[in-house]
Amino acid sequence: MAEIKLEDASRKVRDLYDKGFAAMERGNTKYAMDMLMNVLDLEPRLLVARKLLRAAQVKQFKAKNGGSMTHVISTIGGLGGVLSAKGAIKKDPAKAIKIVEKLLCTDPLNKTFINLYTEAALAADLPEAALLTLEVGREFYPKDIELLKRLGKLYLDNNLTHKGRDVYELLVALKPNDPVILKAFKDASALDTMNKGGWSEAGSYRDMIKDTGEATRLEQEAKAVKSSKDIDSLIEDSLKKIEQEPNNINYRRALADLYSRAGRMEEALQTLADAQELSGGADPQIDRAISQVKIKQFALEIAELKKAGDTDGAEAKAKEKQAFQMEDAEDRVKRYPNDLIFRFELGVLLYEGGRLNEAIQQFQQAQRNPQKRNRAQYYMAMCFKEKEQYDIALEQLEKAASEMAVLDDTKKDILYELGIICEAMDDKPRAAKYFKEIYSVDISYRDVAEKIEKSYS
Repeated sequence: MAEIKLEDASRKVRDLYDKGFAAMERGNTKYAMDMLMNVLDLEPRLLVARKLLRAAQVKQFKAKNGGSMTHVISTIGGLGGVLSAKGAIKKDPAKAIKIVEKLLCTDPLNKTFINLYTEAALAADLPEAALLTLEVGREFYPKDIELLKRLGKLYLDNNLTHKGRDVYELLVALKPNDPVILKAFKDASALDTMNKGGWSEAGSYRDMIKDTGEATRLEQEAKAVKSSKDIDSLIEDSLKKIEQEPNNINYRRALADLYSRAGRMEEALQTLADAQELSGGADPQIDRAISQVKIKQFALEIAELKKAGDTDGAEAKAKEKQAFQMEDAEDRVKRYPNDLIFRFELGVLLYEGGRLNEAIQQFQQAQRNPQKRNRAQYYMAMCFKEKEQYDIALEQLEKAASEMAVLDDTKKDILYELGIICEAMDDKPRAAKYFKEIYSVDISYRDVAEKIEKSYS
């Protein structure tokens, strides 16, 4: 069961999510959890809601100063729920998830609850939810062998081979003489190498699909880099769909994407213009698609100039592209002032262009968008850092880190910058604390290993 994006959820689900998000901002974690539980009752595939729920659960648990004894008490108190969930996993995994989700509201770091939730989520075909829960557990139990084994296997089962390899590398460091772990690490490394090399499992699944035409179409759509023949075939299919449903805007957007992949930029732009006309001229997603095609068009022209040896022409075209991106982003914010993602995108361009105060204004508004909140806080802090206002930058980053339950790439960036700013403020012990948080789960992140080794020398 694939996860869905917030914008694809029903209006009722989005309204409940917004209430939960607002409650989190106000520090009302209990109400936030209630709203988010309601969201997931209606739409269990909404992973962004489950992430926010985990953050609320962990925040509330920490506020109560929960320790190891708390886990024992919660296990005893939740025994009835545990038994009910175990009994429901095979017959009704969705029900099991709801039961364990309530248990996690009382203790999100209870290993029994984490393991049971993982089992229920996998039974309900929600591997993303299982991974999220194990990742939260890993942050608090970075050396738990059994948890890491489950996480590593689940990464590999979902073709996240690089993450799986990293987990097994950590397991080897923790248990270097375990032959089972050593073999799993070798297997994970081999799978990761295959994925990086672009190898495929051609022939392994094809016999399972009786309709050869459908198999071919699925292969064409799944390829990361499509051949011109594949794209031409898909373009023909899209044109037929548009002929049958001329008012279907999504078909036109898909066709424009195919034209863009084929390098047929003018046709892509015309198709998007037709789609925008059908929408009444006010669809921000189509506007974004138009911008992306134009930017790609600039990139192709720059590449051609470089290939021809025209360095000056390439530099001039690059400046033209940069000016277009800024003007286009500013124009979209004027036309869609309430679209906070557009404000975030403009903020990034302003930050990169050194217009820090203007960038901060955009990020201050963009952080109200749940999907961009933490990244907006990160960039806002970077602006204050550039202005050497380290205390304000520190506040922004600490606030962002406290709201994130999972140590993902964004949180790693935030923790790293917290360390860098603490170093700039000559607070080396505090800097080392932040670097260690990254080091314990990702030794290869930037130069964090070097920084940790220096702190011990």
